[in-house]
Amino acid sequence: MDDHDDDIVNRGLQFDVSTLIQRRRLLGLFAGLGLAAVAGCTADDDDLAPAGPERTGAATATTSREIPGETAGPFPGDGSNGPNVLARSGIVRGDIRASLDPPSTVAGGVPLIIDMTVLDLAAGGGPLAGGAVYVWQCDREGRYSMYSPGVTQETYLRGVGEVDSSGRVSFTSVFPGCYAGRWPHIHFEVYRSLASATNAGSAVATSQIALPEDACRMVYATDGYEQSADSLSRVSLATDGVFRDGWADELGAITGSIGADLTVALSVPVR
Repeated sequence: MDDHDDDIVNRGLQFDVSTLIQRRRLLGLFAGLGLAAVAGCTADDDDLAPAGPERTGAATATTSREIPGETAGPFPGDGSNGPNVLARSGIVRGDIRASLDPPSTVAGGVPLIIDMTVLDLAAGGGPLAGGAVYVWQCDREGRYSMYSPGVTQETYLRGVGEVDSSGRVSFTSVFPGCYAGRWPHIHFEVYRSLASATNAGSAVATSQIALPEDACRMVYATDGYEQSADSLSRVSLATDGVFRDGWADELGAITGSIGADLTVALSVPVR
């Protein structure tokens, strides 16, 4: 990958962290510490949440706080740092596991549904109907398509979805791996329209979903995630360079279990 010394997303973790600490509210720190205490009480690994459509925690939270802004990182694929997948045919899709072009390589891993509810604080907190969300993440091996060695020609685990009338948008993906130095996470950008997302428009929010520790440990005990299990043992939400200044509003709520609609849900208020 070519160097981009002038690109804000590619100046390294130290720069990202210093920028984030200046931007994020002190409130996030106290909220994050409170949630950490709650997160210590986890359900059985075989059933992380009650069955059925009811969801608790971040998925159904109502809040006047907009989602904290986070770095897009060095691998956004949105044209801000090299390649732009948003202009590619087929990028608007619900299942993001396969690459867009033949032979359409499918990313391996434990299936995961990403379920987001996007709220428009500028319009009183109702659904951002007609908006759009672009999500991207690493694969089971911790690699980012379009950037990482071995997968530069792939476009899997990237996709755009339109927000429905209730504010919901969902994607079928795989549980991301954990790589050195970062807590397991999923990146996303929110746009006010599908056309804006796919035609070089400006995102109204850029953030990340933090994955709960109990779900990570459960998934990383399965075949193919051995390296992730080791990486997870060397990092925590409190030491992660992005989430350590507060993760309460970015911690996804998990329902289901492996092989039975494992889902991470997050409420995403934007302005």
